[in-house]
Amino acid sequence: MSTKNEKAKAAVLFSGGIDSTTALYWAKNTFSQVFALIFHYGQHHCIEVDMAERIARRLYTPFDIIRFPLNDIVYSALTDKKKDIPTSLASSRDAEGIPFTYVPFRNGIFLSIAAAFAESRGITELVTGFNLIDTPDYPDTTGAFAQKMEAAINEGTSASITGRRFAVHTPLILKSKKEIIEMGLELGVDYSFSISCYRGNEVPCLACPSCDIRSRAFSLLHMEDPLITRLKKEGRL
Repeated sequence: MSTKNEKAKAAVLFSGGIDSTTALYWAKNTFSQVFALIFHYGQHHCIEVDMAERIARRLYTPFDIIRFPLNDIVYSALTDKKKDIPTSLASSRDAEGIPFTYVPFRNGIFLSIAAAFAESRGITELVTGFNLIDTPDYPDTTGAFAQKMEAAINEGTSASITGRRFAVHTPLILKSKKEIIEMGLELGVDYSFSISCYRGNEVPCLACPSCDIRSRAFSLLHMEDPLITRLKKEGRL
């Protein structure tokens, strides 16, 4: 476990999925104050916004829901109701290898908004759940992208004058979903309220690419997904 930085404050890009939930717990274990930024950008699976808020409240973590509809700006299967959600990993990419579920420059937009939020509040640490292993075809989840966004933020904010530099953290960048969950379990993460399904329901479809990756990871760990366990206890599965 990391040693907590008692001076630094952090803002976490928080969707409530496996990755960002693990990143939130990591941030709370690393920094003195943590804020969760939840983005409602017009995604089909907006149930994740409600569940992310629920997770933040359970962790007594201050949060802001930032509403920034991208529906009329970008084209993606996650924002366009006329587009079908892929039914498997094998069918999730176009002819050029770009996933249908890629939302153009989404993480760049989120980091830009997070930087403005952070600069206004004296926050210098921006935490992401970027994960390259499970999303190798997403150009905005790479380490190089995070480093260049960090440089742009430091150049285009008061950091260029004050020297109070921002840092973009990617603690999960080279971990598989299985390794991310293992890390989360060590941190005490409760995954029973985290939502991954692209189809927008709390009860997962178990067929979309995100559900596929999630279910495989828990299978490799020889354990039942805590979300499934909770839904069974509630009589919903």
